[in-house]
Amino acid sequence: MLLHIVARGRIGRSPEAELVERYLKRVTWPTRVTELPDTGGRVPDKAPGTKTVVLDETGDNLPSRVLAERLGAWRDDGVREVRFLIGAADGFGDAERAGADLLLSFGRATWPHMMARAMLAEQLWRAASILANHPYHREG
Repeated sequence: MLLHIVARGRIGRSPEAELVERYLKRVTWPTRVTELPDTGGRVPDKAPGTKTVVLDETGDNLPSRVLAERLGAWRDDGVREVRFLIGAADGFGDAERAGADLLLSFGRATWPHMMARAMLAEQLWRAASILANHPYHREG
């Protein structure tokens, strides 16, 4: 299953970009990152059956294990791509939220899109590790 991050804004060469790269290299599933300008740009075509996760402050603040279970269920159901959308400074509109299979939040704080991308990459690595029964993840 492809884990595809579609993010508004360019991350460039930055500490956040290094974190994203570091974590995505560790993910055992295929990954892709598509960067779009803050406004405009063309979102890649979506294959049928693709699941869409919108990162949004109004979303569910899921524990890592629950996110892993959701991804694992989608994988087991034959989903070929999960697309994670990270918006620009103004976030997403009602139509984009309504079209999501999951609204995901990293808490009530406001995060810059570059940090959100790094945190998402870490959570994707953590989810893959949890599903592989790797001992790194600890809950408590």
